[in-house]
Parts: sequence; structure tokens; C-alpha cells
Amino acid sequence: MTRRPRCRCISQYPDHWGFSPDDPSSDETIIMSLDEFETIRLIDKEGMTQEEASVKMGVARTTVTSIYESARKKIADSLVDGKRLQISGGAYRLKEIFNLGVIKKGLNIMRIAVTYEEGNIFQHFGHTEQFKLYDVEDGKIVSSQVVDTNGSGHGALAGFLKAAGADALICGGIGMGAQMALAEAGIKLYGGVQGSADEAAKALAEGNLNYDPDAKCDHHGHGEDHNCGHADHECGHGSCHN
Repeated sequence: MTRRPRCRCISQYPDHWGFSPDDPSSDETIIMSLDEFETIRLIDKEGMTQEEASVKMGVARTTVTSIYESARKKIADSLVDGKRLQISGGAYRLKEIFNLGVIKKGLNIMRIAVTYEEGNIFQHFGHTEQFKLYDVEDGKIVSSQVVDTNGSGHGALAGFLKAAGADALICGGIGMGAQMALAEAGIKLYGGVQGSADEAAKALAEGNLNYDPDAKCDHHGHGEDHNCGHADHECGHGSCHN
């Protein structure tokens, strides 16, 4: 029987999930796992030693060495042979770094998060400063609270929502990077919604929310093009989330 790999801690989801050459020489896509990405971030970006990275990730140094070598090989294949590089999956868990002050979600509760500003749905996910969380039971909202976010950027906000126990997100415009992060976190997306946050959450709870599955982010100044997920993972096959 194959032994399940021990889950490796990652600090947050990436903001960018795919990289393609301008003139690809191959149709092949290389998949880099999130734990592989984390070793590149810690060692090559943050300048940590492999020993320091192993402590951060909660695994042995030899494990980090193996993951890091695999990640570097994939980067080389992508750069040298002109292959698309995509980040997805892996044997990992998201490190709990958020002090949220969020009410614990009860059993049989669906938690809806809404990008929130002065009662309305904030239209730019990546710059969200507050979420309003609604707990739904038997198709009715039973409680709600407004929480401040502890970071900016798609990856950090998706990690925030996962830590808060969100099952679904209602928002306005949203980029592809955010969609990928939410899908990896197992959070169902309802984009392209405007107006009252309370009314939208009530409509979703009752199963009649109008939303745009092709919603795009129209906010200027992001520095990249955005196109406007849901995936459950377990340790040893895909991801091992907290």
C-alpha cells in the first residue's frame, strides 16, 4: 500500500497560477505543485536555507531538498523547452496565520462570504478590505458578521476566506488568479453581482441568485490582464487543507 505523503505547510496561495512562453514550442503543460512552489518562494525568493525552509514547511530537510530539486527541474523544462507552467495541487496544508475573530461555523451550516463596502458588494476582489459572512441553515440566513481582511492580493484573500470557513463567495469583478486560488481552496464562486450584499446573500441562500459565470475584473491598475472554481482536496491526493 502506497504511503501518503506528509502534508507540507504553505504560507498562502500564489497570486499567479500559470506562465506561458510568448511562442510555445510545445503543447505540453508542466504541473508544479503548491509545495514545490513554496520551496522556490522560500529558498530562491526569500533567501532561506533548505534547513530554514524545512522548519517553515514542517518537514525534514531531505524532503525539502527533494521537493526543491523537482521544482527547479520543472522550471528548467519550461524555460528551455518552451512549455506552459501551471501551479496546482500537491500534498500541502495552508498554514493558519490569520487572527480572524470569526465566529466558529456550526454543523450543517453553509457560510457565504460577500465582498463588502457600506452595505453593497465591493466590485474588485483583489482590493477587498472587508467581507460580510452569512451563515445559512435550511435555506435561511441565521447569522452574519463583517470582518476585516488581513492582507491584500488574490492568494492572501483566498487563504483568508478558507481560514474563515467560507463555502461560497459572492463578488463583482474577479481575475483569473483569484478564481484559481478560490477553486484550490474549495470555495464556490458567484461573480458579476452588484447591489445590496444582504439581498444577494439571501438570494443565494434561497437558490435564486443571478450571477455571471464569466465575470471579469474591470479595475484598472492591476498591472496584468484578468479574466474572470471549486475543488476539494485531501492529503495524499491533491491537497491537504486545514
